[in-house]
Amino acid sequence: MNSDGRRIGVEEEFLVVDPVTRCAVPQAEAVLRRAADRLGPQAGGEITKLQVESRTLPCRTVTDLYGQLARGRAALDAAATEEGLRIMASGTPVLGDVVPSPMTEGPRQDLGNATFRGLHDELSICALHVHVELPERDRAVLAGNHLRPYLPTLIALTANSPYWSRKDTGYASWRTLVWNRWPVAGPPPYFTSAEHYDTFVATLQEAGALVDVGTIFWDIRPSAHQPTLEVRAADVPTTAEESAMVAALVRGLVTASLTLVDRGDTGPVVSAELMRVAYWRAARDGLGGYGVDVHTGRAVPAAELAVRMLDAAAPGLEEHGDLDLVGGWLKRLVGEGDGATRQRRAAEEGGLAGVVDHLLSRTAPPALQEESTSA
Repeated sequence: MNSDGRRIGVEEEFLVVDPVTRCAVPQAEAVLRRAADRLGPQAGGEITKLQVESRTLPCRTVTDLYGQLARGRAALDAAATEEGLRIMASGTPVLGDVVPSPMTEGPRQDLGNATFRGLHDELSICALHVHVELPERDRAVLAGNHLRPYLPTLIALTANSPYWSRKDTGYASWRTLVWNRWPVAGPPPYFTSAEHYDTFVATLQEAGALVDVGTIFWDIRPSAHQPTLEVRAADVPTTAEESAMVAALVRGLVTASLTLVDRGDTGPVVSAELMRVAYWRAARDGLGGYGVDVHTGRAVPAAELAVRMLDAAAPGLEEHGDLDLVGGWLKRLVGEGDGATRQRRAAEEGGLAGVVDHLLSRTAPPALQEESTSA
């Protein structure tokens, strides 16, 4: 592993669940109070009372990142257990009456309610956000152009939200469909520079489409608070290992893209309409079906698109010593199925309660959970 590698960090969102009823419950505040001593600022709340979040520190190696992800999950789950609860890694609730979502209170949330109205009713959705260290904003924006065509494939790889409040939606990533109804969400536009990006954001603010820059919800954005490029397309994966692998893959894509940017390549211009179709197909089919080649419009097996993405990321993965690691994970994922496939497999054996039990058993590593509880 290259010790001088570009640093990465991850935010993971989880649902708070009653392990008896298996329903998502609005008890995030109680869990966070318990977790404060264990995680400090590496744990936090979300916009609804159903969710908690863990945040890693910047990491140079995937090994370090995985350790932080696993410990964060274990500490949050231990805190939840002390309250008679658990945390669950799923992009959407499987059970529970979650519409309208129970919102946290505060002036910013009040402004959000006034701005976005009924969109806030279905915000109990959980994502994975990957931050790749990249302080040069022009390079970050142009690297985003190169990553943009791979966003549908990232959605298919990480699809982990087939159920929505007791119903099988027929989709692999229902979270993607819920989220993309927002005015500034989904794939970002093509930008020619950081100045172009900032000018367009100012236009969106003037139009009243944002509460503030924190409500730029595009799936790629230069972070408003960190010197990073943030990639936000993924459902939260079932396991910490999967989250670490997704982060490594994203870093590989960013690193490979920067080589192209530095050669003067500002990235492919892909039709926004075709991106919308590709998002829909990826959210519906996940990794086990077909995706859309955004350069040609042709339907292609999602697993083939994933291999193409791995090939594009390979120079960046190799630079960080992660190529074999991520390649092996991707091969296993194609064989085992994406998170949505595994959730449905659990439903065949134990119904929706079995889905929740499956997710609870894999969210926090048991050995680390015991270690965190005894600490």
